[in-house]
Amino acid sequence: MAKIDFGGVLEEVITLEEFPLEKAREVLKDETIAILGYGVQGPAQALNLRDNGFSPIIGQMEGDAYWQKAIADGFVPGKTLFPIEEAAKRGTIIKELLSDAGQVATWPAVKKCLSKGNALYFSHGFSIVYKDQTGVIPPADVDVILVAPKGSGTNVRRNFLDGSGINSSFAIHQDYTGKARERTLALGIAIGSGYLFPTTFEQEVYSDLTGERGVLMGCLAGTMEAQYNILRKNGHSPSEAFNETVEELTQSLIRLVGENGMDWMFANCSTTAQRGALDWSPKFRDAVAPVFEDLYNRVRTGKETKRVLEANSAPDYLVKLRKELDEIKNSEMWKAGAAVRALRPENRKKK
Repeated sequence: MAKIDFGGVLEEVITLEEFPLEKAREVLKDETIAILGYGVQGPAQALNLRDNGFSPIIGQMEGDAYWQKAIADGFVPGKTLFPIEEAAKRGTIIKELLSDAGQVATWPAVKKCLSKGNALYFSHGFSIVYKDQTGVIPPADVDVILVAPKGSGTNVRRNFLDGSGINSSFAIHQDYTGKARERTLALGIAIGSGYLFPTTFEQEVYSDLTGERGVLMGCLAGTMEAQYNILRKNGHSPSEAFNETVEELTQSLIRLVGENGMDWMFANCSTTAQRGALDWSPKFRDAVAPVFEDLYNRVRTGKETKRVLEANSAPDYLVKLRKELDEIKNSEMWKAGAAVRALRPENRKKK
């Protein structure tokens, strides 16, 4: 493991230099990797594994849209594609990549399929940490491990194909075999992680649920909407409001921040923008800090988990979800966004 200075704090990370792909292949050579769920993370991790020389099998509800997607991606029913329970029985490493609600629903069946010495792998700490709500309590004679890519399944695959990789956290919750850590690192490298950093199941789920409700999606969407609405209220056109709120951020500035950091961004903008950003950043930080405090407490105490499980298990969940998503899609702001995206040069060329 390499020790890296993260702003004055030394942390250990694992890269291909410390754990090369050849070592991962050696560690996993006798394993059967069964991926349960071909929805969000499943396709990316399965295809990356396959491209790296491994032979994963898929477990999915037979005949549904995700089953058909797996077939389209080259997995063969009866050979590399099976119903969920059948795949779980065949695997020595069982990757639980179903949705959180899906893991809860299928856990009694999956648990019966586990054999002594198997590894139960997660990419999210949800089911294990909130076991009182999910009922997911693994038997004592299996390894329980985690590799959590810090990105969507789409980007796990996209970054693998462009050679950059997605950074992933890893954790060991239960080490029955004595080789849980080696299995975990091998799997992290095998799915194409840029680098791996240690965490715990608890820390992973607390940070993940806070992040996706906060800066990554919830806060971002709400802040965009607030600024767009203020601009429209003061007479700015939809095009101008959207460009100043979203397009400039996503098509220009955030890429530079990703490449160089916010300090570089502040140092390389106009003096007017620089002064304004420096003055207003603390105001926004202080304004949202109580919201984040409330959010983190709700995550840690399981209130957010309870909300997720109750909502996702409702019989009319998909109907309500579609209505909520359609409200966003059909809002003026995101209709303006669709029009702006259509005008990008690369999209105009497709017509």
